[in-house]
Amino acid sequence: MNTAAKSGEPDYDDPTSAMYVAEGRGHVPRPGTSILSEPDPATHPPLTLAQVRIPLPDSHRSPRKRPAQLADALDFWAFAGAAANVAMQFAHRGVAAGVMESPVESGALMVHPWKRLRTTASYLAVAVLGSDEEKRAMREAVNVAHRQVRSGPNSKVKYNAFDRNLQLYVAAAIYIGYEDTHQLLCGKMTEAELEQFYQGADTFGTTLQVHPDMWPKTHAEFDAYWVQACREVVCDDDFRAYIDDLLHLRMIHWSLRLLLGGLLRFLTAGFLPPHFQEQMGVEWSASDQRRFENLFLFVGFVNRFIPRFIRFSGTNAMMADVRRRIRQHKAII
Repeated sequence: MNTAAKSGEPDYDDPTSAMYVAEGRGHVPRPGTSILSEPDPATHPPLTLAQVRIPLPDSHRSPRKRPAQLADALDFWAFAGAAANVAMQFAHRGVAAGVMESPVESGALMVHPWKRLRTTASYLAVAVLGSDEEKRAMREAVNVAHRQVRSGPNSKVKYNAFDRNLQLYVAAAIYIGYEDTHQLLCGKMTEAELEQFYQGADTFGTTLQVHPDMWPKTHAEFDAYWVQACREVVCDDDFRAYIDDLLHLRMIHWSLRLLLGGLLRFLTAGFLPPHFQEQMGVEWSASDQRRFENLFLFVGFVNRFIPRFIRFSGTNAMMADVRRRIRQHKAII
């Protein structure tokens, strides 16, 4: 075992990647490289930060006893924008192609939604709260599934689930989901508070193959990266049809859709930045935005009176489940 594996850090020259190449399954990019071509300015025009982040009300600000940390955003409200965040991840042309063409049915969201939810929630819990050993176990488990996800000769876009740039985009989208939810609940953070909250967010990517040097060092650099990365969000008709099933919750039983569908569709649309709404064909008015902000103003107020152990029970349960599976040598995902 090499020193990186012993220390619990990702092995960025790991044997998984070597095996992937040796088996003839395509090129595994080095840190900072990608098998995707650079965006064409004609079809991927420049964007602004306002187009790729959700608007936040200036007036809403709850008192903070201490600077917020990433772990503070792991309560159950983090799932409010889960469907939107998944849609944002899938909206990247390389990620979308991999998801839609993936042969790994056991992890398919539209086929096994609850298993996918457990897997994703477990990954996020481990990425933020897990030990080096637990992160390594999660990485190895995800690698098994990722090894099968690669473009074929008839794919519209060349992709590879081990492409560190695709993983970086997905990790960045995950982080944005947590930051947006926390600010909706607790109010907009100052630049200094955002910088504090941002520290350690690289774990969403480095728990897989994203090299630490690839992760933007400051929150301002992250914003600049995200604006550039979102140029790859250009949805075609096939993707819009796929994502329409997600936005309308067609993967769950009709009775749950009847009970929760309206609220979840509203939350999903509200958590999508303007550029994503436009690409996915989601209609969203100024009055919708006001209702969305007022909803979280109310929820944020109520949230102050809910004990922390209740709000974080879901994440704690996910961590306990992962640790149990590791002890019993069961599949993590």
